[in-house]
Amino acid sequence: MIHSYPKDLALLVTKTWNEYTHRELGTINALPDPAQLENLLSTCYQASLLREEALPVTFRILFADPELFPANQGPPEGFHRLEFSTSLPFSAQVLRRLSTAANFPRALIGVRINDDPGAEIWGIIHSGPRWLQSLQGGRASAPQLPGVLVVNVTGAGNLEVSLGGIDLGQLSDGRVFGPSMNVFQSRWLQETFSSVRAERLEIHQLSREKANSQWAHLDPDLTRVIDKHMMKRMIAAVRAFHHGGTLIMLPPEEAREICLQPELLSVKYQFVEGEPRARFRTLIISVMNTLAEIGAQNDTKTTIGWNDYQESTDPRIASLDEAIFEVSHLIAALSTCDGAVLLTKRFELLGFGAEIHCHTIEVETVARALDLEGERSRLESTQSVGTRHRAAYRLCYKLQDALVIVISQDGAVQFVRWKNDHVMYWDHQASFNFSAM
Repeated sequence: MIHSYPKDLALLVTKTWNEYTHRELGTINALPDPAQLENLLSTCYQASLLREEALPVTFRILFADPELFPANQGPPEGFHRLEFSTSLPFSAQVLRRLSTAANFPRALIGVRINDDPGAEIWGIIHSGPRWLQSLQGGRASAPQLPGVLVVNVTGAGNLEVSLGGIDLGQLSDGRVFGPSMNVFQSRWLQETFSSVRAERLEIHQLSREKANSQWAHLDPDLTRVIDKHMMKRMIAAVRAFHHGGTLIMLPPEEAREICLQPELLSVKYQFVEGEPRARFRTLIISVMNTLAEIGAQNDTKTTIGWNDYQESTDPRIASLDEAIFEVSHLIAALSTCDGAVLLTKRFELLGFGAEIHCHTIEVETVARALDLEGERSRLESTQSVGTRHRAAYRLCYKLQDALVIVISQDGAVQFVRWKNDHVMYWDHQASFNFSAM
């Protein structure tokens, strides 16, 4: 293997940055020249290899002048700008010392790029943790980063570069990658749960017809977004346990039969069929009904969507959102027990401690998706992965309607399913590992 270093990342970032400058992204700052960019990334790289009082060095840097941030703002709606009375040199050692004060989830280090004397650290920008919810799930909205160079250092030798909030490229494990693959943006994942969403809309419609008052209309996309955030919360919670886990999602109409086939699966801890194990669907439908009722108080012609859910201050919505959050953490906690957590695509919780058998099946190669839809892929041997991943591959070979999410102990996430006559997997946000934060 020929390892990649900051110079290779700088070349990739220059290419991808220039692609985005032609899009509608508002004001975009100029990218530093190639030599200067390489020097900036190299300094971040060297800082990532250090330790601060035995802790790994992690930080976020925003390259812009302090005047870009108004003096009278702060989290959760804005950015809190704090300037040092004297600027500091942009060096690996200074970044190391500041890394604990500029806490990764909540703050960035502000850096100004000058011709002479070069880059210098002017202060700290407090952002708050809401920005993480785009990756970890949640209904709170985060302030938008401006169109400037941002570098996230997430571990030793691990750098992620973005244009504001748009990923451009990463350096991880000695390899350079393009923008992170966010599986939640794929069409195939949306289609996987389309029948479940249609079912919910039918149940909601029955409740609407029985209501004593007129309800507002709902955006059909609302529950897709809530599902997405539920899954993000589950994955983030599993990663936070540092244990790893497997989530198996089965077609609802086939789940009972599959659970009765010991040659496929054995579930050590099964739950009794009934309302408690279907709580997530109950909560989602309650959210739909409550939003429609609340929306009618303002204007019954208004279509209620995700933004209304985010901005609602109604205590009923806050309580329902907290309940959804708790279900996601319950599922994550179950994943710490040996074996997989078994759900339907309705998020109905069937049991945990599931052992995948399929011993007569040996999947020697799998297809690694190179794009969101899996239209481009590369065959890889399964010999280099562990038993958890190989078990997931065997199950998806046998149950071609199943979706398996494998979370490694180090925080890496794979989505696995059958596609294009192969077991295929997607590395989801593989280079951005929050498990160490």
